[in-house]
Amino acid sequence: MRVIDSDQCDIWYQALLERDSKYTGVFYVGVKTTGVFCLSVCRARKPKRENVEFYQSIKFALDAGFRPCKICHPTENAHTAPVFIEQVLKLISDNPKVRISDTELREQKISPERVRRWFLQNHGLTFHTFQRMLRVNVAFQELKEGHKTTDVAFDNGYDSLSGFGYIYKKLTGVSPTKQSQVIMIHRFTTPLGPMFVCTTERGVCLLEFTDRPMLETEFRDLQRSLKARIISGKNKHTRQVEKEIEEYFKGERQYFDVAIDSIGSEFQQTVWQQLQKIPYGETTHYALLAENISKPTAVRAVAAANGANRISIIVPCHRVIGKDGAMTGYGGGIARKKWLITHEQSSNKANLFIK
Repeated sequence: MRVIDSDQCDIWYQALLERDSKYTGVFYVGVKTTGVFCLSVCRARKPKRENVEFYQSIKFALDAGFRPCKICHPTENAHTAPVFIEQVLKLISDNPKVRISDTELREQKISPERVRRWFLQNHGLTFHTFQRMLRVNVAFQELKEGHKTTDVAFDNGYDSLSGFGYIYKKLTGVSPTKQSQVIMIHRFTTPLGPMFVCTTERGVCLLEFTDRPMLETEFRDLQRSLKARIISGKNKHTRQVEKEIEEYFKGERQYFDVAIDSIGSEFQQTVWQQLQKIPYGETTHYALLAENISKPTAVRAVAAANGANRISIIVPCHRVIGKDGAMTGYGGGIARKKWLITHEQSSNKANLFIK
């Protein structure tokens, strides 16, 4: 529906001016002078305040007669990676042990330059480094299953054992003949913008929106605590997280089954376990959370532990608000926090209605 709350629209208009990625998917802005609708991060020249209307979904913007902007491509980029990136990822998925060259990309009518820019912007590394990490991930899984180093090296396209050993050690920190632990990182998209999921062999250890402040610090802390390197790739936990989060956003999942491997102190672990007991569609506050873990005077410590949670949505720190009902801080941004709470409450009402 069209949003007519002027205060809310003013906040969203400021987000549009600042190209604030925390509002990706939270609202869509229709520009009356051009007839298009955009995401908050659109690079196009900004319209005047009186020339815009705000909508809560793509459907409502389309129903109002607006067409998708050709600069920010809201129907593609709010929920999925651009089409050419989906093509590239399919090429990699179909040929996980083969290095995709610029020539092969051009043969598929894909610009290598656009691919490089996208990977640098969204992953902070080059496309070829990304491919190299995925190939090392394949090798890591095969070595763990007991395959011989020589077979793994040549089967994954390396010309020599020394070249394979150098790349493997550079990315994992150890030689192929030694047992090691790695942290898999995978990027996927949601209606509120892209997320990173990090997993170990035991379960998910991080799930954050890619624009979260201090994300690099979280990555460093994880690697130091686990004595492991982060490399791009998937395992059974990354696949399960992506599937369950998709179901959550569709309103089809209220509880998560994926294994968790959270890294923190005993007190933090206690707080995070209590967060998971907050019922879907409900909220609580720090004082009550402190009482529930039998630490009624530790409200500030509970708040700090809540803020230190690295596994958003699954460990639902967004369900904690101020005692007066005010929205408190959230690493993914207050706009997303409001959206998640509203989404859960709306889904609960819909399920009750169906019953």
